[in-house]
Amino acid sequence: MPPKVKFTKDEIVDAALRVARVKGGEGVTTRDIAAELGVSTRPIFTYYRGMDELRADLRLAAHAVYRRYTDEGLRQPIPFLGFGRQYLRFAREEPQLYRFLFLSPSAQGGAMAEMRQSQDQLRSSLMAIYHLDEALADCYFRDMWLVVHGLATLIVTDSCPYTDAEMSAILTECSLSLCKACKEIPRFAQGSFDRDAIFRELVQK
Repeated sequence: MPPKVKFTKDEIVDAALRVARVKGGEGVTTRDIAAELGVSTRPIFTYYRGMDELRADLRLAAHAVYRRYTDEGLRQPIPFLGFGRQYLRFAREEPQLYRFLFLSPSAQGGAMAEMRQSQDQLRSSLMAIYHLDEALADCYFRDMWLVVHGLATLIVTDSCPYTDAEMSAILTECSLSLCKACKEIPRFAQGSFDRDAIFRELVQK
């Protein structure tokens, strides 16, 4: 009779997630997981044919952690602001998972896929709160997300010189500037406005 499996598939993925939080998702091995569980690698291969399969489930588990952060932000009175703050919080508190999901070569779309999904989630609230049409809401989200993602990348690479208060101020400044542009520059979302004329007018003020 074959030996009884001691660990469930979920417990193996949970152990892989604990390892990934320390050494990163790309660096997790079956030996690391087995050591975390205190067993040989045999129980792992009861469920998985190799690390590629296991890493796919690990990515889903890491994304579930990320979603808990952003879902909390989406419940805030201004969902976009809550989302941005929680995105930065995830980068600060779970840097290895952030790298695994959004900066690793195997992320399959990674940050840009997440940007498009979040844009779809937040479009209607941006249109309602900021009184923007769909094209302007998407333009606003894209540009603000690039700022948030840039700050998050600085955080996870230990290169961010800004405090939380300073980052909040940066986001406010960018949001105000972008909202003003969306409201006051015709065809801003389409990118077909006269850049030279608008800059000449601005610098002369």
